[in-house]
Amino acid sequence: MTLPACRMERFLVSAVLLTLVWLPLPLGSNRDWAMGFFVAWMGLLAGVWAVSRLFAAKRFGCSRRTLAAAAPMLFLLILVQLWVATQLLLGFSVDIGATFQYLMLGIGYYLLFFLILCLFDTRSRLSMLLITLVISGTAQGFWGTLMALSGMEWLLVSRKVGYTGDATGTFINRNHLAGYLEMTLACGIGLLMALRDRRPLNLIGLLELLMGPKARLRLAIVTMVVALVMTHSRMGNIAFLASLLIVGGLFLLIDKHHRLRNCLILTSLLLVDVLVISQYFGLEQLKERVMNTRFHDVVVDNKVTQHANEIRDDIFIYAIPLLVEQPLVGRGAGSFESVFPKFSGKDIQLHFDHAHNDYIQFAIEYGFLGTVPLAIFILLALWHALMALMQTQSLYRSGVGFAAAMGIVALLIHSSVDFNLQIPANAATLISLCAIAVLARSHTNIPRPAARRRSAIFTGGG
Repeated sequence: MTLPACRMERFLVSAVLLTLVWLPLPLGSNRDWAMGFFVAWMGLLAGVWAVSRLFAAKRFGCSRRTLAAAAPMLFLLILVQLWVATQLLLGFSVDIGATFQYLMLGIGYYLLFFLILCLFDTRSRLSMLLITLVISGTAQGFWGTLMALSGMEWLLVSRKVGYTGDATGTFINRNHLAGYLEMTLACGIGLLMALRDRRPLNLIGLLELLMGPKARLRLAIVTMVVALVMTHSRMGNIAFLASLLIVGGLFLLIDKHHRLRNCLILTSLLLVDVLVISQYFGLEQLKERVMNTRFHDVVVDNKVTQHANEIRDDIFIYAIPLLVEQPLVGRGAGSFESVFPKFSGKDIQLHFDHAHNDYIQFAIEYGFLGTVPLAIFILLALWHALMALMQTQSLYRSGVGFAAAMGIVALLIHSSVDFNLQIPANAATLISLCAIAVLARSHTNIPRPAARRRSAIFTGGG
């Protein structure tokens, strides 16, 4: 590859990494201008990649092995965008502006997925991608924790108007920070598993894991766990623990040769990071919030003694007629806010722009024809992640597969009661995890000394 092409490729790699760090900063990019910037920026990067690819003397990114593995997923994403365009052209959408915005966002996600596949198909660059997500999650966690503990309660450049006392990072909603941390925590834990060594397990090795160079990664994980607890997001914390137990349990069953080492690492994460350290940062408050959740009024002697404090289940019930009305073609991507008020009951006093259940919302907006390709896309990504996790002969591949599988499972659980996938920062991070799942199996291990040195700064080179 020529020198200009190498420089252009490095520019594109840096630009994609900076994009992933930037996306959570402007309120999770959940503002029209931030969405527009993301789409335009991804279009520009894709254009630069295409021009560089055209004039490069030799291969410019894009491993054939990676593209072959990802081809069905790329096709499915294109199919979804074509369906959203069809909703616009044939008049299926009841909110043309919102559907057009979702179409543009979908194209942006597709380009991000494609660029990650092309630019991060070597082990050194894949490590850089994981490290960047961990650093971003750690920064979000630190900022959210600092604001909650100090009482300053700022987002980034403006004061918080809601969720005071809870960690929200630069997101407005604590649940969205929780969703973001679930994925970045998965990257951190997966990276920790990927950087294991094959030396016999002894006291020195255990101390090195807890106090050696990889302690920087452990510190990052602790910071994110503390922030996740301090979001006081019930399903966010449940999703994290459930995904860790599900994927971790599967990991222990598959990797028989390193079962003791893996068990000690995962147990230390659960006992030390989650249970011990989090006790000092609001774990009891979170437990009380979970225990005091009431979906229905408590009636004693025909008198209401305790009123319901959770109405999301009512939203699900009122949204079902929307789903039944046009199950095949949907009401148009992004149209939930426009159509739900006509179906909500008198007991729903607040304005809801999302269904607080991504599955119901996608089914209502995209219909069967648009939702099924998305579901298959996610399932294929999870399959790639699990296949990589099972490659126990490669500690790195299995560790990265662990990261992708845990992050995807966590957000799938959380999406049952929230709308993380409607927030561009979280949706883009999930898309990145889906690309990482493919790369976990198909990447090449080409030495890149400069990239290895950058990775060693954070991981200690192990």
